[in-house]
Amino acid sequence: MMHYTLYELNEMVRQTLELEMPGEYWVEAELSEVREVRGHCYMELVQSDVLSSFFSSGGGRRGAAPVARASAKCWQSSWMKLRPRFERVTGQPLSAGMQVLLRVAPNFHEAYGFSWIVSDIDPTFTLGDMARRRQEIIRTLKEEGVYDLQKELLLSPFARRVAVISSENAAGYGDFCNQLADNEYGFVFQTRLFPAVMQGEQVEQTVIAALNRINDEQDQFDVVVIIRGGGATADLSGFDTLPLAENVANFPLPIITGIGHDRDESVLDMISHTRVKTPTAAAAFLVDQLATTWRRIERAQETILNRIGERLRTEQLRLTGMAGRIPVMVLSVVGDEQLRLRRLQERLTSGVPARLQTMRHRIETLSAAVVPLVERRMMTERHRLELFEQRVKALDPALLLQRGYSITLKDGHAVRAAEELRPGDVIETKVEKGTIQSIVQ
Repeated sequence: MMHYTLYELNEMVRQTLELEMPGEYWVEAELSEVREVRGHCYMELVQSDVLSSFFSSGGGRRGAAPVARASAKCWQSSWMKLRPRFERVTGQPLSAGMQVLLRVAPNFHEAYGFSWIVSDIDPTFTLGDMARRRQEIIRTLKEEGVYDLQKELLLSPFARRVAVISSENAAGYGDFCNQLADNEYGFVFQTRLFPAVMQGEQVEQTVIAALNRINDEQDQFDVVVIIRGGGATADLSGFDTLPLAENVANFPLPIITGIGHDRDESVLDMISHTRVKTPTAAAAFLVDQLATTWRRIERAQETILNRIGERLRTEQLRLTGMAGRIPVMVLSVVGDEQLRLRRLQERLTSGVPARLQTMRHRIETLSAAVVPLVERRMMTERHRLELFEQRVKALDPALLLQRGYSITLKDGHAVRAAEELRPGDVIETKVEKGTIQSIVQ
């Protein structure tokens, strides 16, 4: 019977997890225990049977039966970043009894067993309805198949014509324009503001209206930038609406968002082509985009010049080599042609007398054959002429007159029928001896 050591079996479990679950996962759980040891955070995660808890404790969570339990660890390198962000957003430290949303990766050690390694904590999960609404919007967008449409658009490497959606008096808009105008490369950008409300209830309506105006003249722009300054997380709620998200997702131009700080990510950020932290970061992104294109052009120019130089040097060497071979080739060709001409001359010298003798013999042969042929042809033609002469004599009208026949003429032409004559016509009748004139009555 096959068996394994505990280490071998644990190693198989670890390898299976690495193969089957190589990525990270967001998990919702309740903290039953939290402790910090030497800069690391150790957590115990549970999921309770909420329904049984509700009936057993009058709707509270106390006494709920756990249906899942696991250990989780957040190493110091991540925890030192996550803890202050979580406390800043939620206003309180991580503690037992909290519902949290963690990004975890499975980890199994042959000696220490299984645990989840935490790489991120979403502090906005504790804000309740806002987070759940955003997740519902994202789910709807994915079901509609539009969630990644912006990511599939190609941002022009020469993007300089920028449509800006922002509040006209917002400091972020001024920072954005100044950053573009004062770029170190001297690039010139063309910006045009489409004013909109950047917080409050009118965000959705005014931003969609601005997008519609841009869409009407989309050929005038390369990219759209939606920017605002920082603020409270609640101020971003206007950017977490389904109609606005659908408009942005289906927009034909790439959209860059810079509507919050690093700790704030709206639905609009998620579905946009590119999300940056701040308005100045959006300007820096556009400048870097154009700078990258410029560097590519310079590298291409340098490559072209190098290739041309190499080709010119190669062709110069080839021409130099050919120039050195030309005299030798000319002498060789001249020698070959002279030899060929001498051979032709020898062939002509030796061939002409023989050819002349051959033609002379042929002429003599033809001459000997022509004379009998001519004589035979003359005899044949003479005999044919004699036969023609006999036939002509046989057809002579005088012979008919001698036999007693006559010929009647009118105006020098023979009369063949009486119908040809009219009364008063003068006719001549030729007989063997003489002519008789008559008038037709």
